Amino acid sequence: QVQLVESGGGLVQAGGSLRLSCAASGSIFSIRDMGWYREDPGKQHGPVATITRGGRTNYADFVKGRFTISRDNAKNTVYLQMNGLKPEDTAVYYCNADTIWSSLGNTLDAWGQGTLVTVSS
Repeated sequence: QVQLVESGGGLVQAGGSLRLSCAASGSIFSIRDMGWYREDPGKQHGPVATITRGGRTNYADFVKGRFTISRDNAKNTVYLQMNGLKPEDTAVYYCNADTIWSSLGNTLDAWGQGTLVTVSS
């Protein structure tokens, strides 16, 4: 089993910043891609940012220049630094980890429970 635990969500005013963290634990041999996804109040769900094990990043157009994804492979942790937050960034943010949980190469697409980010205008 692999568990992802997110933290760092909350209420912030427009223009403010938050930093989300997501730590993976359990039966982990290695983690390939990690990422953040979000579901807004209108139930639109999609990727925000992803990062490979080697550090290559990809961002949704609506967060480019405002959000930064990073990871610490030694800690099996991924971060999302969110600056310049807008009310439309209000959503539940989920982390994801493409996890190899055995030396045989068995994989698991693990998800966190979600953390709510609310941006007031």
